[in-house]
Amino acid sequence: MTSTEIVIAGFGGQGVLLAGKVLAQAGLGFGLHVTWLPSYGPEMRGGTANVIVCLSSEPIASPLVTTPQTLLALNRPSLDRFAPDVKPGGMIIINSSLVKMDPDRDDCSVVMLGAREIAREAGNDQASNLAMLGALVGTTGVVPEENVIRAIEKEFAGRKERFVPSNIAAFLAGAARGRSSELATSTEEISATRGGEG
Repeated sequence: MTSTEIVIAGFGGQGVLLAGKVLAQAGLGFGLHVTWLPSYGPEMRGGTANVIVCLSSEPIASPLVTTPQTLLALNRPSLDRFAPDVKPGGMIIINSSLVKMDPDRDDCSVVMLGAREIAREAGNDQASNLAMLGALVGTTGVVPEENVIRAIEKEFAGRKERFVPSNIAAFLAGAARGRSSELATSTEEISATRGGEG
């Protein structure tokens, strides 16, 4: 791998910045060069939030990315905002618990993931962000799963330690789904949902 640029986007309260931080820490633990560039609206909870994570085997010239290789869209406004910018041949992972629509990018791989349902089955309704991160790692192998697990343990150490098992479970469930062939779908296969949102 030379470099990978990822945008994770959603609304405040979905754990967008946390997912990016965990991914960045996992990349550092794997010996990669990493940048983490968060951006959020004036209201953290309920406002917009996104983070750009760059992972590279070489030094990174700039943390700012306008055409990412991968997008994790946790809500509809994020898909509308960032899907047109994904590089041709890239990947768009969509939280189908909230978004059921075609991003109209037949030049990208599209992954539909019921992140909320996966998180609930793992015992933590708030872990959709880590289920989405799991789908990214399972689909692309951008960093080893064990490095992400260690980053989750580090992030939730101390007073939040009780959330470690359920967050890891949500991540691993998302990763398992990401490795399964039925997740990777073309936009033609989801075109029947175009324009709709759950």
